[in-house]
Parts: sequence; C-alpha cells; structure tokens
Amino acid sequence: MPWLLLLFAVGLFLIALSAGSMAVVILCVLGSLGLSLVAIMSLLAQRVDNSARSETMLIDPQELRRLRELAEAKRAEAAAAPGATSMPANGDAAQS
Repeated sequence: MPWLLLLFAVGLFLIALSAGSMAVVILCVLGSLGLSLVAIMSLLAQRVDNSARSETMLIDPQELRRLRELAEAKRAEAAAAPGATSMPANGDAAQS
C-alpha cells in the first residue's frame, strides 16, 4: 500500500510539472507532498510493527510466580547448605 501511495505522489508531481494553471500546480504539489508523508509514515509503522516483540513470547503471571518461587527455593537451599559461603558481589576476593 505505501508503494502505491508513492506511485500516486509521483504521478501528481508529474501532473504538476506539465500543468498550465498555477492552482493545479499548487494542488498537485501539496497532494504529492501529503501522499509522500503518508506513505513514509506507513512504511515506518510497518517497520516498527515487524520489529516489535511477539505477545506469545511474554511470560504469563503464573509462570513468572513459579520462576520466582523456584529461584527463592534455590537461594534458601544454598543458604541452608553446610559450609556455604557467599561470594562477594564486586569480586574483591578475586583481586587478592
């Protein structure tokens, strides 16, 4: 569809070049400009729509809750394990 609008815009511009009346030239140039802007905006909207994430890739709330509970259980298990030491967050132990 955007390519068809661009084709019509070029056609209006060609009509403006060959028109003898100033009113027709102004109308054709304005119409060509308007159609060009609509076509470009449509092409940009298609590009954004194609690069957007699919809604099927989103995690539903139940799955998110299950993953949080699993992570909390792993953390609790690691903290309860005998001899468990926590690693420093900034890596200071690796520098010594």
